[in-house]
Amino acid sequence: MDTGSHLQENSDVVISGAPLIAKAIAKAPAGEGCPRCGGYVYAAEQMLARGRAFHKSCFKCGVCTKGLDSISVCEGPDKDIYCRVCYGKKFGPKGYGYGQGGGTLQSDIIGLESDQAPRTTVIDTAVIKAAPGQGCPRCGGVVFAAEEVLARGRPWHRKCFKCKDCHKTLDSIIACDGPDRDVYCKTCYGKKWGPHGYGFACGSGFLQTDGLTEDEISASRPFYNPDTTSIKAPPGQGCPRCGGMVFAAEQQLAKGTMWHKKCFNCAECHRPLDSMLACDGPDREIHCRACYGKLFGPKGFGYGHAPTLMSTEGQSTLLFPDARPNSGRKAAPGKGCSRCGYAVYAAEQMISKNGIWHKRCFSCSDCGKSLDSTNLNDAPNGEIYCRGCYGRSFGPKGVGFGMGAGALTMA
Repeated sequence: MDTGSHLQENSDVVISGAPLIAKAIAKAPAGEGCPRCGGYVYAAEQMLARGRAFHKSCFKCGVCTKGLDSISVCEGPDKDIYCRVCYGKKFGPKGYGYGQGGGTLQSDIIGLESDQAPRTTVIDTAVIKAAPGQGCPRCGGVVFAAEEVLARGRPWHRKCFKCKDCHKTLDSIIACDGPDRDVYCKTCYGKKWGPHGYGFACGSGFLQTDGLTEDEISASRPFYNPDTTSIKAPPGQGCPRCGGMVFAAEQQLAKGTMWHKKCFNCAECHRPLDSMLACDGPDREIHCRACYGKLFGPKGFGYGHAPTLMSTEGQSTLLFPDARPNSGRKAAPGKGCSRCGYAVYAAEQMISKNGIWHKRCFSCSDCGKSLDSTNLNDAPNGEIYCRGCYGRSFGPKGVGFGMGAGALTMA
């Protein structure tokens, strides 16, 4: 059997007798190192509290030396760190019911003999008067943070934050600030400051006539003119179409000016417009897209509502089968269309490596086929070709190349 003799003490093993000395920590300049030991703190081991870096091993409670983390650490006013229990003992509130073992109230000898609980003193902070204009608007007392309620930028006591008329307790949802710098509930605010007249105020579900006839009621009713265009605004501030005052409930914006909703229509065909259909014209009017195109859109061959080409001088349109201009001043050299030389505008330009072209001129120089970015080939002679014509004119030549090169032929 194994007796374990190989585990017995081996006399050949040499045990060092050197004393264990704590590892020395390089001291940092005053105010820059660990607040607990004063040594340098490197990024891999730092723990932050109060904007200062601690060693992880030094990040302990200043009283019970309990290890701390970011959840349990409490920063004391003496610039040290504590666990929650020690912080409560040292800096927490003191008195009846506070501190360690405060589950039962402790009194002096007189209280114990009479078997009475200690008397609690209730302090009415309303009797502590504040400086004029700085206290609670209702009672004038000093308002402390524990009982502060804000309204209209002024602090109120929580018990004073009530409706002035019905004394209903208020909160931030139902409080209404009145023009008399006091607070009201919604109902009292409506009665006192809301609109008045027929159909308004509490209990106005039906109108009461007090024996008046219909003609007398109609004669006493105020006149209401729903046409706000008759209310003229100062010059340059009203609706550009009618000049009337534009109110927020009916305004429409276009080109930085406000229009009545019923005036916001096309100046030509009077079609009602919205933000998707309105076009601001250079004449400071608004137009629908069709009328804007007729008045301010591009003109010439191929534009407008003419599916066929029309001549303005009576010539037959057969004279212009390609719809290209043949008169007028040409563009400067290198500035116009590479095919016809006339000016190219942004709405019709096509760009290639060698220059800009009209959309109607953007075709193969040999076969006339219309081109696009997928079949365009820029030739060294400055022209553009389709793939087939480019291969015939500038592609490789010789045996096996060219049209019908499926079989090799001998010269």
